[in-house]
Amino acid sequence: MAIFKSFITTLLLVVTISNMSLEARHLLQTTTQPNLPTIPTLPKPTTLPPLPSIPNMPQGNLPPLPTIPSMPKLTMPPLPSLPTNIPTIPSLNIPPLPAVTSLPNLPSIPTTFPSIPFFSPPPSTSSP
Repeated sequence: MAIFKSFITTLLLVVTISNMSLEARHLLQTTTQPNLPTIPTLPKPTTLPPLPSIPNMPQGNLPPLPTIPSMPKLTMPPLPSLPTNIPTIPSLNIPPLPAVTSLPNLPSIPTTFPSIPFFSPPPSTSSP
């Protein structure tokens, strides 16, 4: 019974999707444009009334702003100077390397791979 319900549900889903596909194709093939409502035009605004004037605030006597106290000047010690006499590096005599006459033989990469009996098919019992 559950398989039957699943089948019916799947069938209804397929029919619905195919119907939507056909309707979309029909809408794409229409040549006449639908009548859309026109956008109404807004009336032109008239001149705005003048802004009200800002009232004058009474001028009061403000106390003077406090002064920032001055900080004492700090002096930094002078930076150390670099040495003027740089010692020389002694030179070393390295003996020359011996000349390489031939490279040792490298093993070659095998071109055939060994077969694993477990994965290979059994030998044929009949000869063709």
